[in-house]
Amino acid sequence: MRIRLFCLLVLFSVSTAQAQVPEVETILILGDSLSAAYGMEVSESWPVLLQERLDEQGYAYRVFNSSIAGDTTQGGLARLPRLLEKQRPAIVLIELGGNDGLRGLPLDVTRKNLAAMIEQSRSAGAEVIIAEIRIPPNYGPSYTQKFNAIFHELAKQESVTLLPFLLEDIALEPGMMLPDGIHPTAAAQPVIVDAVWEIAQAMLDAPVSRNGYRP
Repeated sequence: MRIRLFCLLVLFSVSTAQAQVPEVETILILGDSLSAAYGMEVSESWPVLLQERLDEQGYAYRVFNSSIAGDTTQGGLARLPRLLEKQRPAIVLIELGGNDGLRGLPLDVTRKNLAAMIEQSRSAGAEVIIAEIRIPPNYGPSYTQKFNAIFHELAKQESVTLLPFLLEDIALEPGMMLPDGIHPTAAAQPVIVDAVWEIAQAMLDAPVSRNGYRP
């Protein structure tokens, strides 16, 4: 009798403890070199700083960074289904398109790829943040303007959150960019994570349902 009572008490204690532990949700970052710790230690990169911020603020989220230097929207689209299946993210942050623009790839292809990633992420039950990307005018003003407009247009059309251009406040600041003028330095990462946090925190504070919508 005592042994049975002891076992019941142990089971009740374990069940209570498990009920009190919040489910850890995942933030999936699907990006290129701007998010892949290019030219710095991984520990200095903004995705790692984002995880540290989440932990400090007591949010039950983990950051899964699937960013690859040189990746395009086509590459991201090809990788996404497997990532969604394995990680089951609550939030997907898409930071892709820069390499499309730098290579002069067709604008309609970039747009379609981004739209497909948004749709796939939503279908998997995730909220979506799309990062604004800008490119230098290597292919003339018409291409550049149309490229830069893709992200605002998609955010509006698809009703997803737009993350303003990550290099907005650092591109012209001394010590914030590598000599190539494209990639941010380690010193710029805290500025970037502040910008990401400003956008992401509202999502983090909203209740999440696994159908991908937050009331």
